[in-house]
Amino acid sequence: MGIGLALFMCDLLMAQDRLSGKLFATRSEVIAKNGMAATNHPLASQVAIDILKQGGSAVDAAIAANVFLGFADPAMNGPGGDLFAIIWSADDQKLYGLNASGKSPASLSLEHFRERGLNSVPASSPLAVTVPGAVDGWYEMHGKFGKLDFEQLLSPTIIYAREGIAVHAEVADLMDFLDRDLIRFYNLPEDFKWNQLEYFSSLYRPNGRFPVKGELHRNEDYARTLEKLAAGGRDAFYRGEIARAITDHIQDEGGFLAMDDYEQHSSVWVDPVSVNYRGYDVWQIPPPTQGLSVLQMLNILEGYNLGDYGFGSPEHIHYFTEAKKLAYADMRRFVSDPDFHVLPVETLLSKEYAAQRREHIRSDWTGSYGPGLEAESHTIYLTVADKDGNMVSLIQSNSWLFGSLITPPGLGFPLQNRGTGFTLQEGHLNTYEPGKRPFHTIIPAFVTKDGEPYISFGLTGGDMQPQGHVQIVMNVVDFGMNIQEAGDAPRIRHSGSGSGSIELESGFEYKTIRQLMMMGHDVKYGFERFGGFQGILFDGTFYYGASESRKDGQAAGY
Repeated sequence: MGIGLALFMCDLLMAQDRLSGKLFATRSEVIAKNGMAATNHPLASQVAIDILKQGGSAVDAAIAANVFLGFADPAMNGPGGDLFAIIWSADDQKLYGLNASGKSPASLSLEHFRERGLNSVPASSPLAVTVPGAVDGWYEMHGKFGKLDFEQLLSPTIIYAREGIAVHAEVADLMDFLDRDLIRFYNLPEDFKWNQLEYFSSLYRPNGRFPVKGELHRNEDYARTLEKLAAGGRDAFYRGEIARAITDHIQDEGGFLAMDDYEQHSSVWVDPVSVNYRGYDVWQIPPPTQGLSVLQMLNILEGYNLGDYGFGSPEHIHYFTEAKKLAYADMRRFVSDPDFHVLPVETLLSKEYAAQRREHIRSDWTGSYGPGLEAESHTIYLTVADKDGNMVSLIQSNSWLFGSLITPPGLGFPLQNRGTGFTLQEGHLNTYEPGKRPFHTIIPAFVTKDGEPYISFGLTGGDMQPQGHVQIVMNVVDFGMNIQEAGDAPRIRHSGSGSGSIELESGFEYKTIRQLMMMGHDVKYGFERFGGFQGILFDGTFYYGASESRKDGQAAGY
């Protein structure tokens, strides 16, 4: 009797959701007029809102939140990583794109890898460390769009880093994963011991282990590094004692990064690229990011009436998966550093090319269109909007958990291992070369409607990111979901080469799964690998903020 009543109440609630226009039971969006922030950590969202209330711009608030996350979520991001952003300027009524990623060392050659008998760039190695671009990205954005003094943006984190915060559950879970699976994850020697990373261990494992949920976490060294940035500005990181400390440590470890690499580093302002999907312009950062694959998938999917098929239908999942395989095959072939290769971006994003690719898709059977790209990536995404109508879509990453694990003493942060985005295969577009930017998985996104800002959003998770971006757009445009529901809806992830396999979150009907299997798809139930979403939708008057339920994040407004 109790079970029957529970099932009845569940059916009733689902029916009420359908009657109210909601496809899934989900929390409501946060709605505010003056400003909005959505990040993967509640305190980061509060830091951003505090900056907005002090008169800061959306860019100011985004920088402050990103700086804080380098302390609170250090495995994912920090000054040792790279950054990309798409910014809507209300004054200019246009989008700006920022590529704040770094290059490989000028003195490291492909021949060195060969001499060492390496087939790939070792993840936990000074050879994987490229120049970190995040700090330069902060100063570039602030110089163009900032309103408050840079010191004000660093101040909240300096205080938090000294006083400490409680470790959140998701942060603790990631550290626990690394503790259990380090050797497998980084392909380290079986006899590896944490004390081999002396400073890293003293910083993040002070009691001989990573902290657990609810324990106090401080980082005095990170606070001091931020104070050096406040006093010396951008050059303190790229020309001063911070750069010297990093390069000396890297070279002591057998790496090649030098002061010249830091002194010559600069971010690049780029024009975002876009396609129109059913009346909405969807924007991405151009190569060397994987953003083109989002736009290619949408171009292909525009040829199918997904709204008529319905969310969770076999057609929805089948056509999405086939479009993904086609786009990822192209991504593997054509995406690289545009300073080193002429890339056919215009052709790849044309509707004519999408129509040609669509012809390969069968309605009744799965296909194989060449290998997709698998990549590990550990990342934060955040988005902020201010009272003047400016919006920022920002993504930042160490690449892997704690990047390379290499942590120069006294600075309070690890260095990325974005060099793993290179291949050592001869003749590939992403073959390692000196002074080259590697392939990047991290991508911010933006949607405009009739030339006006509509949605600033992003989703973390390596090669899940383009797949997640496309699903968010489909959920809003094709299936009529609100921005919070679009992030909470069950997700699809295709992985592997050839036909590969489809991983589905719980929430899809068994009859759909059975039909997909009859079409030749290898279907599995998945968990954990579906990314983390934040988004802000602007209706012309109010901001609607969303932070999905899979993560510890929060959308907050005022």
